[in-house]
Amino acid sequence: MDEMPETRPSLLVRIRDKQDARAWREFVGIYEPLIYRLARKNGFQHADAMELTQDVLLAVSKSIERWEIDPARGSFRGWLFRVARNLMINLLVKRRRHPQVVGAADFQRLVAEVADPAADESAEFDLEYRRSLFRWAAEQVRAEFKLPTWQAFWKTCVEGRAIREVSRELRLSTGAIYVARSRVMARLRACIEAVNNPENPPPRQEGASR
Repeated sequence: MDEMPETRPSLLVRIRDKQDARAWREFVGIYEPLIYRLARKNGFQHADAMELTQDVLLAVSKSIERWEIDPARGSFRGWLFRVARNLMINLLVKRRRHPQVVGAADFQRLVAEVADPAADESAEFDLEYRRSLFRWAAEQVRAEFKLPTWQAFWKTCVEGRAIREVSRELRLSTGAIYVARSRVMARLRACIEAVNNPENPPPRQEGASR
């Protein structure tokens, strides 16, 4: 699933509109799990990771109007990563005053890791974003497909199992497996395009009809 497309700037433009609740729901659906997993990866417990996630989302909501789409200034995800990292440090400092929440023995290690992230951590954040975007899109379209169609896609594209093996398991022809994969992938891409270009959303099928 490495070929999933990037999120284009249009969603970032849309969330500037306080009346566009749909845009904010889409943004949170994609980015909330991403921020949470970053916090957990850096040693935060569940409650602290949830608090950090909400702090980052609040910071975005307050500052997105000032965000300028300028390649020279770096990507939005790079900015979001820095916001999350800085807020992690702030939260660690805050929790240091209450060592029952974050162990004192781990404090210096966590601050060092968060304050001076390795280059590959930023790259991993970028990869995790792609995964988060795919999970979000999959949740949006799952109910539109019959179970065998979805299983044919999931088992071969996501789990990486051989097409012939899945064909025998699901009692579908290899041709049907390829068709199922193509249909689901097309819908996933269209779902993401609908986020990026909300004025021209693709038609949505009602119910599990494919």
